[in-house]
Amino acid sequence: MTITKTVTFIAKDENIQELKALLTTMVEPSKKEVGCLLYDIFQVKNEPTRFIVIESWENNEALDGHKQTDHYHYYKAHFEQYCANKSSDDLEIL
Repeated sequence: MTITKTVTFIAKDENIQELKALLTTMVEPSKKEVGCLLYDIFQVKNEPTRFIVIESWENNEALDGHKQTDHYHYYKAHFEQYCANKSSDDLEIL
């Protein structure tokens, strides 16, 4: 079963560039992972503190594998210092 989700980050005003740089480091290695169908990060043009990650994985095993990677662990250890808020939503294709 395909797993698709969005993750929204709101950067602290003084940490927009740091959060952007950290999130950007996730794109290339995530796209190379087995089971990754989509992994893109967007910055909202009229609200530059807001970043939206859209990711899709072949199944739960692929997503679980993603969460075991070095780049994921690095991101998890560092994002909170730059982030004012974070939320996520699981999506269902209609």
